[in-house]
This record gives sequence, C-alpha cells and structure tokens, in this order.
Amino acid sequence: MKQPIGPEEIAHGFADAWNRRDAGALAALFAEDADFVNVVGLWWHNRADIERAHDYGLSTFFRESTLKAGRIAVKYAGEGVAVVHVRWRLSGQLDQNGASLDDRQTVMVFVVEKRDGVWVAIAAQNTDVVPGAKTMQAQGGTLRAADYRA
Repeated sequence: MKQPIGPEEIAHGFADAWNRRDAGALAALFAEDADFVNVVGLWWHNRADIERAHDYGLSTFFRESTLKAGRIAVKYAGEGVAVVHVRWRLSGQLDQNGASLDDRQTVMVFVVEKRDGVWVAIAAQNTDVVPGAKTMQAQGGTLRAADYRA
C-alpha cells in the first residue's frame, strides 16, 4: 500500500484496505500506540488490537461488505496534526444467519499526525448515523434512538 501523502488519504486508505479485507493494511495506517473506538464503544489501544478486531469483522459479518467514503473534511490543528472527518456508507453487512442487512451510514473521525514525513492515525472514532434521531435513551439495559422535537 502506498503511504498517505495527505491527511485525507488516511480515509481513502482505510476504505481501500476494508474493501480488500486486508486488516494488516488497515492497521498499518495507525501508529503503534493508536486508539480506536468503534460504533458501539469498543476501545482498542494499539495497532495490534485494531488489526485483530478488524481481521475478525472483515472475515465474518463484514466479509461481503463495501465501505465507500462520501464527504471528507480536513482541519489542521497545528504543524503536522490534522483532524479528518469522513462520512461512510457501509453496505453488505451480514446478520448472524448470513443474510444481508440494510446499508448504514457513519461518521468517522481520525486524528492524524505527520511522523517522519508520513501521515498516521493516532486516534479514530466511528459513530453510526441514526436517521431521525437526536439522542439516545438508555433504559432496561438497552439503548434506543429518540427524537424530542414536537
């Protein structure tokens, strides 16, 4: 895989590695000590854990999925540091019985740093977009989307 030449290339590299089911290439976009929080709040604290978690998902319930980047926005936070937001569309996720599920949209945030001339992700968080919802409600051990607007 080519090295990211700009912060936004982290997002493109992530989608490319995802779509090739290459957890090693996906993890290589991250620093050794990177943090990654997924859509349900699982928090991985290093590149090896990020690779292991994605290898599992990409070989099971995401094995037929496609990840496509939509809008990508970069904000520089000083010399050699940037925040990258990307809107994803995920299609082809499988349920527990192997049936295809509906498409999902998420927004992912990468914090990237230029180290030795190469952009690497030092942190990432992915958040599901829940259509029509404004917040989540926790009750009885479950979360559900809610909209308080009249």
